[in-house]
Amino acid sequence: MTRLASFLRTPFSFLFPGSTKEERVAEYVIREHNAGRSLEEVLQDHYVQNRLTPEQQGRLLDRPDVVQALGQDSVSAARAHLAS
Repeated sequence: MTRLASFLRTPFSFLFPGSTKEERVAEYVIREHNAGRSLEEVLQDHYVQNRLTPEQQGRLLDRPDVVQALGQDSVSAARAHLAS
């Protein structure tokens, strides 16, 4: 019954996906990096480690918004660190 009520309130919500776990972590990584922390350090945070698998972390570093915000050099270094 709750699902039906939720659907009736927002019948087209399926067209607009909500914030995913990876999106929230991407926002966190960008915010922390902009605060002056290295990308490798941020990726080692428990927040990131508990929410993303190593494969998901690799995908995170492929996101255009993350690459643009952090810079290609930082992302390339972090990819090399993840691969080792």
